[in-house]
Amino acid sequence: MSTDRRAFLTLAGGCALALAGRAARQALAAPQSSPAQSRRWAMVIDAQKCLQQEGCRKCVQACHQAHNVPAPAEPRHEVKWIWKEAFEHAFPSEAGEHLRESLRGNPVLVFCNHCDQPPCVRVCPTQATWKRAEDGLVMMDWHRCIGCRYCVAACPYGSRSFNWVDPRPHLASLNAEYPTRTKGVVEKCTFCEERLEQGRPPACVEACPKKALVFGDLRDPASEVRRLLRARYTLRRKPELGTQPQIYYIV
Repeated sequence: MSTDRRAFLTLAGGCALALAGRAARQALAAPQSSPAQSRRWAMVIDAQKCLQQEGCRKCVQACHQAHNVPAPAEPRHEVKWIWKEAFEHAFPSEAGEHLRESLRGNPVLVFCNHCDQPPCVRVCPTQATWKRAEDGLVMMDWHRCIGCRYCVAACPYGSRSFNWVDPRPHLASLNAEYPTRTKGVVEKCTFCEERLEQGRPPACVEACPKKALVFGDLRDPASEVRRLLRARYTLRRKPELGTQPQIYYIV
C-alpha cells in the first residue's frame, strides 16, 4: 500500500470517529422524550347516558360540521367520522342470548378507535396514514392518499370512508378553518387533533348534552378517563383481534 493511500485511509478513519463522537454528544445533549412526557389520548363512552336522550345526534352533527364531512344523497357513497351502530353489531362477541335488554337493539357511538396496533397503518403503501409517536393518534394525510383502500379493507371496525364522488358539492355548510377533501381519498376521525392543539376537547365531547363522552390522557393517573376506568367496568370493540382500541365503553 502506498504512503498516500495509507495516509488517506488514516485520515478518513479519524474523520469518521470524530463525526460519530459528535453525533453521540449531540444525542446526549438533546432533550430526551420519555413515557412520562408523552400522552396517550383515549375516550370513555357511557352507553347508558348516551341513550338517555333518544335520537340525539348532536355529537355526530358537531363532528361532521367541524370537519366538512359530506352527506351524499346515495347511501352507498356515505362518508362518516362518527355514527351509531346497534350494540350487537358493534360488540358481536357480547351479543349473547342474555344480553341486557337496555342494550339489545340500541345504538352505540362508533368511530376510529385510534388503536395501539393499527392494521390500517401497516398496510398503507404511501404512509398516508400513520400513528403519532407523541400521543398515539392515528392520523391521515389526504394529499398522500392514492385511494388504494387497503386501509379500508384492513380496518376491522369499518371506521374509514372512501370518497367515491367529489365531496365538496355535498356540504350543507363549509367550515373554512378545516380542509375539504377530494374524490378518491379515504378519511376518518382524527380525535380532533386541530382542537387538541388549542387545548380544546374533541367536538363530539363538547357537544354531548349528557356528558356521555369523556376524553383525556391515559398516562395521567389523575385524568377523568383513568378515574372512570378504575371505577367502572368497560368494554372495547373486538379485543380478541389484538389491535388494542383506545375507546372504552361503560355498559
